[in-house]
Order: sequence, then C-alpha cells, then structure tokens
Amino acid sequence: MKKKNNKITISKFFVIIFFGSFLMAIIKLAYVAISSDVDGLNLTEFANNRNTAKKTLYAPRGNIYDVNGDLIASNANSYTLIAFLSPSRTTDPDNPKHVVDKERTAQALAEVLNMDYDYALQRLNVEGAYQVEFGAKGKNISENKKQEIDALALPGIGFMEGSKRYYKQSKMASYIVGYAKSNDEGQMVGEMGIEKHYNDILQGTNGYTEYQKDAYGYQMGEPYVIEPVSGSDIYLTLDTGIQLILEDAVHYLEENYHFSWFTFTVMDAKTGAIVGSATSPNFNPNTLEGLTNYVNPLVGYTYEPGSTMKIFSWLAAMESGVYDGSEEFMSGSVKVAGATIYDFNNSGWGLINYDTGFAYSSNVGATYLAKKIGAQKLQSFYKSLGFGSKTGIELPGEEAGVIRMNYESELATASFGQGITTTPIQTLQALSILTNDGVELKPYIVDKIVDENGEVTYQGGREELGVKVSHESVVKMQELMYNVVYNGLSKIWRPNSVTMLGKTGTAQIANGHGGYLTGSSNFIRSFAGIFPSEDPKYIIYASAKQIDGGAKGVAEAVTKAVDSIANYANVMDKPVEVDLSQIIKIDNYKNRGVEEVKTLLEDAGLEPIVLGSGDIIVNQFPFKDNKALQGSKVFLVTNKSDYVMPDISNFSSSEIISFCNLIGLRYKFNGYGKVESFNINPGEYIDLSKTLEITLNNT
Repeated sequence: MKKKNNKITISKFFVIIFFGSFLMAIIKLAYVAISSDVDGLNLTEFANNRNTAKKTLYAPRGNIYDVNGDLIASNANSYTLIAFLSPSRTTDPDNPKHVVDKERTAQALAEVLNMDYDYALQRLNVEGAYQVEFGAKGKNISENKKQEIDALALPGIGFMEGSKRYYKQSKMASYIVGYAKSNDEGQMVGEMGIEKHYNDILQGTNGYTEYQKDAYGYQMGEPYVIEPVSGSDIYLTLDTGIQLILEDAVHYLEENYHFSWFTFTVMDAKTGAIVGSATSPNFNPNTLEGLTNYVNPLVGYTYEPGSTMKIFSWLAAMESGVYDGSEEFMSGSVKVAGATIYDFNNSGWGLINYDTGFAYSSNVGATYLAKKIGAQKLQSFYKSLGFGSKTGIELPGEEAGVIRMNYESELATASFGQGITTTPIQTLQALSILTNDGVELKPYIVDKIVDENGEVTYQGGREELGVKVSHESVVKMQELMYNVVYNGLSKIWRPNSVTMLGKTGTAQIANGHGGYLTGSSNFIRSFAGIFPSEDPKYIIYASAKQIDGGAKGVAEAVTKAVDSIANYANVMDKPVEVDLSQIIKIDNYKNRGVEEVKTLLEDAGLEPIVLGSGDIIVNQFPFKDNKALQGSKVFLVTNKSDYVMPDISNFSSSEIISFCNLIGLRYKFNGYGKVESFNINPGEYIDLSKTLEITLNNT
C-alpha cells in the first residue's frame, strides 16, 4: 500500500505575485510616512482641516478725527436682512420661524427700507430657497433701522450682524477722507483718500481663534486665541470749523451758479497744514451717493493755471535780477514766434510799468519778463518750487503736472500760466514762500497717528523745503499782490473783515486737439490769496471750471468764506469797506504844487505823505491811473531831497517798501508781522547811505 503524498505544490508565479505585492505595500507605507504629499493631496493640511477649526478675529478699524479731536469716521454696527423661507424651520405652528404672509412681509419691508414692493415680493417667492437676502437695500442696515424692523414682529425675518464705516459729517471733506467698505471676506478696506492711503495703519492686525474638533465637529478643549491689534487712530490737520465754512461756500455756488467743478482749500501759512478742503461735486461716503469721479481735485486735477502763475514768473524775474517795477512797456499785444499774445482785454492800458502790469494781470508784461529771464531759468525756477513734481502729501492719486518750455511760444505762455499744467496742492506749496520769508513748506494733512495704547507713533508738523527766494522778493511780491486787490482791477476779491493779498487767474481750457475751447464760460477761474496781509495766517486757493458769470460767483463764495474764517480764527484786522465811493482813481501829480495836491488828496479821503521840503512834486506813488482805497497813503516826492523820516510804526510792509523805493533808501526787515521798531528816528533827516532796518514783532 502506497503512502499518501500531502505535499502542496505552489506555483512560482503566485509566490512572486504575493511577495511583490507585499513589497509594494511596504514601499507605499514608507512613502506615506516620510512624504507630506500623496497623489497631489497634502496629508498634513488634510489632517489639520479635519481636526482643527480656525476663525479670523478682525481688528477694529481705527477712527479718523479732525485736529481738535472731533470724530470724522468710525465703525458702527450694521446688519444684513435675511428672510427664512423654508417651513422646515418651524416646529411650533403657533410660533412660526419662516415667512408665512409673504404679501404683508413684502409690504412692510418695502415701506421701512424704501424698497420696491414687487422686488421684495419676488425675493420672498424664490422657489426652493431656504433663505434669501434683499440686495443693496437689505445691507448695511443701521441699529435704529434694525430696531424698527424688529418692532414689526415679522415671522421669518432675521439679521446677520456685521460692521460698517460711519462718517459723522456725511459729505464733509469726502475726497480727503475717502471711504472704506467690507470686502468678500468681511475685512474693512479703504478705497479712497486717507482711508486708502493709511489702510494698513487703520486696519490694524487681525487675530484668530483656533481649536481642535472631534469627528462630529464639536470643540475639544480650550481654544488657542491670538487677540487682534486694533487699528491706529488718525488725526487730520483739518479743522471742522473751517471745513464747514468751505462746505458752505461750495453749497452757495451750487445754489446760485452753474459750473463743472469747484475746489477750495485753506492752508496754514506758517506750517503747511491743510486746515480745510472742499470740492463740488462731492459724495456721501456713507452711501456713495454722488460718487462719479474717484480723483481728488486737490492733488489729482491737473490744468493750465492761468494768471496765478504770474506770481512766480514775476518772482523769477526778481530773482534773476532783471526786474524793475518802474520800467514801462506798451501793453495790449506782443508778437512771439509768429503769433500774437494779447492782454485779457485785447487793448491793454497803454504805456504802463511792470508793477502796474502785475496789478492789471498783463500777459504782455509777463511775456516781456519771460524773454528777459529765458526759458532755462524760468523753467528751473518753476521746478525749484515743486511744479512738475508731486508734493508727497499724504493722499493717494497725486499727479505731477507738466512744466515744458522748449519753444519761444511755450516760454511766453508759461509766464502767464498757459501751456503748462499744475495742481492746486502745488500752488499752495509754492505760495508758502510768501509767508515764510522765502522758505518753502511741504503741505501735509496728517497731524498725528495714535496707536491702541494711546501712544503717538507719528507726529506731523512744519517741514521746510529750503529757501527759494530772497526776503526782498517776498516783500515786493506781497506789495504787488496787495495792489492787485486794492489798487488793481480785482476789487470783487476784497473781504470785509480782513485785508487780503491776492492774484486772480483766468485760464483757457484745452480742447484735446491742440487748441482751446471757445465760449464765454469755457475758462478755469482761480484765485490765490493770503490773509491777513500784515501777518499771514492762511493761504487759500480756489478754482472753478466753466462757471457762468465769470469770476463773480467764485469771488462771492471766497470772500464770504474768508470773512467767516477770519471771524472764527479771530484774525480780523481793520474792516475794509468795498463800495465804489471809496475807490479813488489816482491822477498825475507831477510838476504840481505840494499844497494844492495835499488839499486834493485830503478832500478825497487819502493820506498824503510828503517827502522833502520842496514846493513842487517830482514823483509819486501810487502812479497815475492806479486806484486807491479811501484812507490809503499817497507818497509825494518833492524837488528837495532833504527827506525827514516819517513815523512808519503804522505803515504796512508794502507801504514801507514804496516809501524806500521812491527816495532810494535801502531797507532790511527782521521777522514778520507789524512794525515794532526801526533804526531811524521819526523827524530825523535821512542819510541815504544808510540802511533802514525794521524789526517786526512776529505776531
């Protein structure tokens, strides 16, 4: 009997497959163990997401204040309206948790939210929806409006809580402040103005909370929390009192005139701080109503400035050593490179001097001066004042403008503000040289930044950009700008409560095809002013595009605002009455008897200042055909040069300059403000080899 063979024969093929599979499994496990990615899946991230929950804690956005601490922008609770439509939410029919009466609910919501009834009803009839929202009308609902809706006790109506930016003064300084809104992630983000420029600082640093969760999604243990760091508060240099005065000026123009745009800014003359800036059109940052243009006119509008630029072309002539205010030229027209340049009245005023040419805003005079200066020097001077470059003020969207003088015609037109482009903020910056003895100041609009702990992390202030013109040029220009308003053709720019230096501008508007628009209103009317004249506190610049009625409306708005600001800031000086009976046209008094002319002037309400003991007048100021205000001084130089020093303690700086220039006496000012002392005693004979030194009291 044979023994049974129990040996099992296993195919070599299956053995190979078995051990091969086992080896592959070992390799796969090893790969998974040492690699963070498997088949395109990040295993660490996958595990964390399954076991860890993380939620962003948004930092409270910082507030924006004016220079006095008055609130401008802050955060406020806001709500999004929700309607629950699914009956599955209701477990107790006597206490419904979904919308039951859609018609009644739609009607009630439409009335409270000023929403279209049909739209509200359509939203409540969305088929198969568990819940719905109501578009723009149902978002950013205020606390008061939410309470009003809650009081209606509408079944199925609820809210999602959030926050929004609230602007206390609505449209006030809207282009300066800008606005912020929540993005898709719920983060408040600045979109314009200070809100945009300082978004990171206002936004702060978000925190988060993180915790482990079990398989069912429930929290396990204590959460790990990184608290958010609140955004810093920003204090602007804006003074709400002055800002509201400017807003009233804007409103006055809107109510009484038609125009494309108007901008009006006030700067502190001694620091460069922007204390107010208003514009029209503007917008409501709470609702964005009226927002059609995202460009801030103060820094983003570039245009040909017109004759306000004569301030700087005349200064360039002084600094170049080619200016003689008594030198005469024939006004009216002048040919340049085959073209004819005209004064604004086309006929001019006959033979006049350059001082008078400035008061009358002569384009011909500006052209002659520009030829004397030369293109290279004039362009260099403009650029040294910051024209053609950004000022760097803390606002987004600033433009540089264009200063170009490649041809003789461009040199001529640049002297009276055509063919070049500037911004309002550049003009304000350049004007600061006239209130700081030739030193230019950088304009700024942030007073300070304060962090969540109350620490001041940034302090704004006066920043000097260097000496750009001499003291003598500054004083002379102040005299010329005084004459523009009080002895020139610009009497409509005289405020009632304060004396103001100024220069007007009327610029043509480029048509985009190498020419200019035609028509009586197709101009940009502007005004640059400084007040009070004796001790400047504020610099102003206003401009309006395509305003009907010429400069009249702008002048009305500006002078009323200046009076209000002077009263608000308590800087009023001797009231200036502005009626025609007080404006006296100066005659030619040369070669006439002193006593006769004294009597004529006194009878007219003017104050004659006789220089020398002669009996015949050989020179005078103001000159023939100039205009003077009642009470103004008229200097009469006689045919004897035994000049006696008058009491100049009540003289303005411009009157002192006129007096010195007439008799050939050198002078030097120390400080700013009103006359405190001088080194030649009243009644003393004047030695013309000496220098009259005047100390001003800096007040």
